[in-house]
Amino acid sequence: MFQLLDETTRERIDCPVQRVLKQGAVFGRSTPATLVSRPGRERIVVTSSAPIHDQADSIIGVVLVFRDITENRKLEAELHKASKLESLGLLAGGIAHDFNNILTGIFGNVSLAKMLAPSDRQIQERLERAEQACYRAKEMTGQLLTFARGGAPIKRLKAVPQLVKESCDIAVLGSNVHCEFSYAPDLRPVEADPAQIAQVLNNLLLNAVQAMPEGGNIKVRAENIPAGTRPGLPSPGADYVRITIQDQGPGILPEHRARVFDPFFTTKHKGRGLGLATAYSIVRKHDGLIEADSKTEGGATFHVYLPASAQSTAPETEDASNLSSGQGRVLVMDDEPEILNFCHVALKRLGYQAELARDGEEAIRRYRDARESGRPFSAVIMDLTIPGGMGGKEAIKHLLELDPRARVIVSSGYSNDPVMAEFRKFGFLGVVAKPYEIRELAKVLQQVIES
Repeated sequence: MFQLLDETTRERIDCPVQRVLKQGAVFGRSTPATLVSRPGRERIVVTSSAPIHDQADSIIGVVLVFRDITENRKLEAELHKASKLESLGLLAGGIAHDFNNILTGIFGNVSLAKMLAPSDRQIQERLERAEQACYRAKEMTGQLLTFARGGAPIKRLKAVPQLVKESCDIAVLGSNVHCEFSYAPDLRPVEADPAQIAQVLNNLLLNAVQAMPEGGNIKVRAENIPAGTRPGLPSPGADYVRITIQDQGPGILPEHRARVFDPFFTTKHKGRGLGLATAYSIVRKHDGLIEADSKTEGGATFHVYLPASAQSTAPETEDASNLSSGQGRVLVMDDEPEILNFCHVALKRLGYQAELARDGEEAIRRYRDARESGRPFSAVIMDLTIPGGMGGKEAIKHLLELDPRARVIVSSGYSNDPVMAEFRKFGFLGVVAKPYEIRELAKVLQQVIES
């Protein structure tokens, strides 16, 4: 009727009934075993058995109890996966932070070199390629931080066609798949974390490409969804933008549709089952919704709903040569010499006078001395965390006690830190996430000083 196997070695275990009949005593295995039924179904069980006695104390049978712990084992495995995922997340966050610090020095100096180098076509082309490589590295660290992050997204006003086009170009690269775009003429912009939403779109588009190994078309549509016209959205009174991605693959099997967003669920041989789960988490953090639809003949369709921005149009792309110059004194606090060096040169190029500090205590001292000497700082840029010293999160409290009107910008390689997403709650007036280059630095400085 059944057989018992050792859970580890898969060797057959003697039937406990025979052992009880022979010894006449209660018997229980100290370790679980694998129970194989006649149809071949396997369960993990804990066994115990005891003799049945008649009035004459003779053994007339055996009670055999199997306690099924299969689901417990699955839960233990999931908890183990979650623990490993958390450890990997911490490791990814630490690597991304250190890499962002290094990348700021590279990225910043390349942007400076483009300004300072002669207008030789070959030199400028080399620097353009170096800058593009920095952007790709920035996207990669953004993905690492998304994997590690627990904080809110850092939202910026973005045009949906720009977000979708960039992700499509990356997803179809080297494949025989093409994207067909269709946008509503009055499509609203969205306020979103560009790196996070890019990861969502990349996951969906790469899945679509992989579903069509022989090639095909991906239909990408974006349209406005007025408030109240689509039940089930997180904010019923808000307008949304719906991005639809439809492939021509085999679609999603009916039995899989309810689980496609579950962590660790995958139908791919080498998949980790994290892509759609991560996409679901990111969209939810944006007060949005992601859902899957599938027809046997029509392929898989995913809908991503993001809150529409109250602003009517997204800002136009800035001219790379148009820098926001200014004047005044700027204090920069960071523990990385390369970043301090870049900021000193960049600020001078932008028309500011720069003073540098290595930690929060030194920054507070320099700020106090500058006020007392009648040469106050127009703005302060503070690194959020300083290993072994006072970081920006603590220093801002002391600085605002000294000067409640201090204009302070927070910066960090940990762009997933809650302080970066909600910087105003902590007393900062601006934010610049590492890695950054001279244009970003110029823009945020102008905004904060003029505020």
